[in-house]
Amino acid sequence: MTNPAANDNLNGKVVVITGASSGIGEATARLLARYGTRLMLGARRGEKLRELVTVLESAHDDTMAAFEVTDVTQRDQVQALVDAAKQKFGRVDVLINNAGLMPVSYLDELKVDEWDRMIDVNIKGVLYGIAAVLPIMRAQHGGHVINVSSVAGHRVLPTYSVYSGTKYAVRAISEGLRQESRGEIRSTIISPGLTSTELPSHITDPNAAETMDKMFAIAIDADAIARSIKYAIEQPDDVDVNEIVVRPTKQER
Repeated sequence: MTNPAANDNLNGKVVVITGASSGIGEATARLLARYGTRLMLGARRGEKLRELVTVLESAHDDTMAAFEVTDVTQRDQVQALVDAAKQKFGRVDVLINNAGLMPVSYLDELKVDEWDRMIDVNIKGVLYGIAAVLPIMRAQHGGHVINVSSVAGHRVLPTYSVYSGTKYAVRAISEGLRQESRGEIRSTIISPGLTSTELPSHITDPNAAETMDKMFAIAIDADAIARSIKYAIEQPDDVDVNEIVVRPTKQER
């Protein structure tokens, strides 16, 4: 059962999550549903979203959740996701820009289509989310944007050149939003280390995939990242947790 009294700054908040059909997005939705949040979930896989909403509403009597099929590379679909949240719940308190791709490869492989896709999802998708919620949050004089970056946004490794570039960009955009917030909008960067998600399945370079399989042997569960997101949201409104880096204890870099 939900116990919202223990988390007054979560209870009733309207939270929009992209990439919500699996991994960190799904784990975050499951966790926040326990504390009385109102959830609008977006991802490309509508059937998975439908199943998740059904599970959440069955498990928690006071949970209100809905979904919109959303490809974050399409600005109109991101706008529709946010508009649906505003229409259903009356406001938008938190946007979690979580959708991401990680088809890492050596630059010599010239996987330009994958570079383009990473830029479209990891950078443009974040910007489209911000563009959709910013007018609403300004009108409310309050809101919170949480952007999921990566430890790869702090350090570049072989095969990570383009992926790291997109995640450095997410951190820069988040910090810019914080500085322009006018004291109204909180901005948080979540930088996960090796985490059990579907991201490694995007890798098409066999050498990079083999290396990644070995690295991910120490990966932590997505629930660990969900807890860090919850922590940032539940702080009093005058506290802005700007960045959280979460790694497996055994991860060296």
